[in-house]
Formats: sequence, structure tokens, C-alpha cells
Amino acid sequence: IGGLSANMGSANITELEFITTAFDKSDGGTLQVRARFNEPVTVTGTPQLTVVNDSRANHTLSYASGSTTNELVFSLTIGAANAATNAGDVLSIGTNAMALNGGTIKDTGQSGTNATITNAASIGTAAGTITVTA
Repeated sequence: IGGLSANMGSANITELEFITTAFDKSDGGTLQVRARFNEPVTVTGTPQLTVVNDSRANHTLSYASGSTTNELVFSLTIGAANAATNAGDVLSIGTNAMALNGGTIKDTGQSGTNATITNAASIGTAAGTITVTA
């Protein structure tokens, strides 16, 4: 029965959460999001995850760490006073936020099948929001 979860189907996202809990435009900083899967996944290349900005262009975070675990971290550094954000912007995670960007996310187990990287709106909503401060 060992490895049964890896053989039952592809890994899929069970939770998305902001690691960054506050963001200040004047200071800049790093936006980070953790994607949890129901089993370990192996990453190649640089998959991406989109954070929605309610009043400006969205932010594309790149895969940073976590291959062979069930938790992947995506990250984007934004410089101080950068035009990418304004005070009052609300950042959130939407439906189907992840993209392979030419890379792969596969089950680490024996099957090595492609992970399911789509997410329901409820998973993104559960991550909450960040309101950018001045």
C-alpha cells in the first residue's frame, strides 16, 4: 500500500496562502505565496503564480522553493516606491492562479504524472487579501 496516494491520481492544490501579510509601497518588499498540494511534487523550470491587484497590473510571482515537498513557494520582489503598487491597492489570489511557464510540476511518487495546477475560487479567496499601505 506504500505510495498508494501517488498512484491514485495526480497531485492537486489543497491550499493557497500569503506568506507576506503586509506590503508597504514606500518600503517595497517581497510578495510570497505558498501553494500546498495533497502530496509531494517535483518542479522543473520556473512555474509562476499570479497575484491579482485590484487597481493595477497583476503581479507574477516565480517559483522559488519546495520541489519534492507538498509546499511550493512563489516570490516576487518589488522595489521601494515602485509604480507596480499604490497605497490602497488590494492584492488577492484568483481562480487558476498558477501557470507552468514552460516548466513542470509532477507527482514526486512513482507515477510522475503531471500535477493538477488549477484552483477553485474558494481556495484563492481563503488566502485572504493584502492591502498595500503608503
